[in-house]
Amino acid sequence: MASSTGDVLPTYEVGDSQTSKFIRKSKESPFVPIGMAGFAAVVAYGLYRLRSRGDTKMSVHLIHMRVGAQGFVVGAMTCGVLYSMYKEYLAKPQE
Repeated sequence: MASSTGDVLPTYEVGDSQTSKFIRKSKESPFVPIGMAGFAAVVAYGLYRLRSRGDTKMSVHLIHMRVGAQGFVVGAMTCGVLYSMYKEYLAKPQE
């Protein structure tokens, strides 16, 4: 039988909007929004350069866009991991 001490389903705060969640998460790990912004910038630049790609095939242009966007995201993730390792191990206050 179910106990009467608490709810089975988790409760969520009603006042917590998507924007406030994003701001809170970006303060916890600041390189996630940087990676997202870099990805969007690379894709926007690739779409801008799509008309003036010259003799380059469409598939080659799209592959270059994908590699650039993935490189930016992986770089941001790597910096985020290094930053969190620094905060946890090197900048940790002495007990």
